Amino acid sequence: MIDKPAGIASQAADPAHPDDVVARLKAFGEPYLGVHQRLDQDTSGVMVFTRAREHNAALAAQFEGRRVEKRYLACVSRWPKNKDSVTLREHLVSEKDKKPKLAVTHVRVRKRHGARALLELVLETGRMHQARVQLAHAQAPIAGDVLYGGEYAPRLLLHAQSIGFEHPVSKKRVTFSAPVPREFEAWLSGAPADDLAGALERAALRRYALGRSATDTAFRLVHAEGDGLPGLVVDAYGDHVVAEFSLESEAAWREQVLDHLSEMGWDGVYVKLRPRQSNTLVDTRRDDLAPRAPVRGVAAPDELPVLEGGVPYLVRLGDGLSTGIFLDQRENRARVRALAGGLRVVNLFSYTCAFSVAAAAGGASTVASVDASMVALERGRANLIHAGLFRNEAHSFHAEDAFAWLARAERRAQKYDLVILDPPSYSKTRARRFVAADDYPELAAKALSVIDRGGRLLACTNHRGISRGRFRKLLAKGAESAGRAVLQMKDLPLPREFPQAPGAEPHMKSVLLTVA
Repeated sequence: MIDKPAGIASQAADPAHPDDVVARLKAFGEPYLGVHQRLDQDTSGVMVFTRAREHNAALAAQFEGRRVEKRYLACVSRWPKNKDSVTLREHLVSEKDKKPKLAVTHVRVRKRHGARALLELVLETGRMHQARVQLAHAQAPIAGDVLYGGEYAPRLLLHAQSIGFEHPVSKKRVTFSAPVPREFEAWLSGAPADDLAGALERAALRRYALGRSATDTAFRLVHAEGDGLPGLVVDAYGDHVVAEFSLESEAAWREQVLDHLSEMGWDGVYVKLRPRQSNTLVDTRRDDLAPRAPVRGVAAPDELPVLEGGVPYLVRLGDGLSTGIFLDQRENRARVRALAGGLRVVNLFSYTCAFSVAAAAGGASTVASVDASMVALERGRANLIHAGLFRNEAHSFHAEDAFAWLARAERRAQKYDLVILDPPSYSKTRARRFVAADDYPELAAKALSVIDRGGRLLACTNHRGISRGRFRKLLAKGAESAGRAVLQMKDLPLPREFPQAPGAEPHMKSVLLTVA
């Protein structure tokens, strides 16, 4: 029996990243586990497994014969005052099975606080999202249920409190219960939406596999609203973390966060304070915004080696607002690595050349790195050397404006197989000013003009004012302007440790275009 935390999948949706309950239990030495039930990823609570194959049949028969009693707790708004006990019966249709099936849920009010109520649910049947769908149909969606319109909560407030069945060996009726999560009482009473320690604990649990990976030692630990902590981003680099706050956040709250991070056992904690418009800063290395020394614990090396998919990179945790690698591009770098074999690659706005390292690791024949900053390119060269991938004949570095470099490459009829385009939302060089919302079609057109037939453009933007749909339209406009036919335009997801806030678009949009 386990008490599954919220945010952990019962079964891995992505076989390439088996970070589900079963994988975690097996990592602790369980040689065999018979799986007999599922809980939604965001539902917490009690689950039962068999540890020997010979007991599967007895337990499975009870689940199939509806002889297992499952009790849940759910927090809802607007539950009618005259319905302290009710049975919900309706036919539900799932995506997998289009045939309507009867769903029966017995509801009893356990506690009320104003318009809010804590409900006890006994599920007689076991349909997909049964409790969530039926309560939503009853005009009382579960708090934190983004899919079915629930009121805001720091998590889905649905908890499998107990399960009862006949023990396969003793044949006695047994019941196992899991404690009520602390978030339920806090939400019910109208207390602050979440306690800081709980939110950080849930965020860490979601990154369990990344935190124990031998091939990935840099990842996002806390992703602001997506983890129920608006205004806070925490990135892990080996045994150190970098906490990024909005400059407007309260100093007392920041100190609490830093104390909690230190108590979690990190060797050192660095701080970045980011203004609303950090792109307008002349000096991003100001000590009042990004202290060079950690504010908790011990310092990391000036150049700290980290791994991403087994590929080594160098980062600097105390060198301004940026560390030298953008962790939200982790999956895109893996894609570049997978695509780059034998290709001619261009990395525009390359910064410290993380994409160039990924392309080289994937076996690219040549990699051209273009950035307006010579200092950034020197760090990029050091990155390639550190990874053991630098070759004079294969790698070139161009310290100039990307528009000017593309124009010259087009005049010289230079062609490439893969172009990586990840510009800042705003930038200004001696040559020109760039605003993603206005100038991305022109930039995409120039990039597409140097791509050979059948080649690809990986285009990205972190401009929060550009939606996924609008970004695709900007790229389509650029392709039309360049006279290039697009064979495929594919949206790419963010890494799994970047959950989105309810109803929000991802902060970074990525599209892979293939042209004729």
